Amino acid sequence: MGRRDVREEPESDEAPGTELLADADRSDSWFLVVDGTPQSHVDLADPSYLDFSYMRRIAHAADLVAPPGRAIEALHLGAGALTLARYVAHTRPGSRQRAVDVDAPLVEMVRRRLPWDRRAQLRVGIGDAREWIGARHTDSADLLVSDVFAGARTPARLTSAEFYAELARVLRPTGMLVVNIGDGGGLTHTRSQVATARTALPHTALSAEPGVLRGRRFGNLVLTASHRPLPADELGRRAHRDPEMARLLEGEELDRFVSGRAVVRDADAVDSPAPPDHVF
Repeated sequence: MGRRDVREEPESDEAPGTELLADADRSDSWFLVVDGTPQSHVDLADPSYLDFSYMRRIAHAADLVAPPGRAIEALHLGAGALTLARYVAHTRPGSRQRAVDVDAPLVEMVRRRLPWDRRAQLRVGIGDAREWIGARHTDSADLLVSDVFAGARTPARLTSAEFYAELARVLRPTGMLVVNIGDGGGLTHTRSQVATARTALPHTALSAEPGVLRGRRFGNLVLTASHRPLPADELGRRAHRDPEMARLLEGEELDRFVSGRAVVRDADAVDSPAPPDHVF
């Protein structure tokens, strides 16, 4: 997240450790910060506005999963401020969406303080993401977004081949899975995640800002995966044209990126790496 002017609001008694910071650059816009980590930005007046660059790259998949404007079925693991769900509801009216988050006080605070358009067919539940996805119907999602962090780390049980197998089961043959990964340095975790995702969804692409891909700083990498070939050329063009230009790895370049990396199983899964203290 770039440095922006914000105005702090009192912490919610219902969601300890959670802050809403008003975006001084945009009216009716808010940053959601959980345990010191910026988690979401939402513009209540314009849900198509996405402040975080990684969220824009997730939105590229949402834009390309079906013809423009066509309603889709979307599932979101990790609710946050429901930024991407609001975006889909705005750009694809009539879409049916479900989201889940383990943090009940956070969800209630978002309902109360950051209400979404009640015309949107969006349902938000409370629960464990892996258990929740295990209860979903096979071939039921056009878009599946996994953006789950406990603090600033993705829980180990959401990084394994067994978890990706469940995601692949729920994803329709033409659908796209998008995973937000936090990593830095040698990107060991990311390389293993791409190798692991490929056990269930063979067509993959990875996008990030060049400094993150080169290991110069910690940041967000977006993994996109599908049962069928991805629109990689267009994903790459959109990433490159973003105000915070990103690169997309796919094909042979991505093969080299993951070469020799072991697949993560439940038995040896670990949480994603913690960001350095100075990142946020």
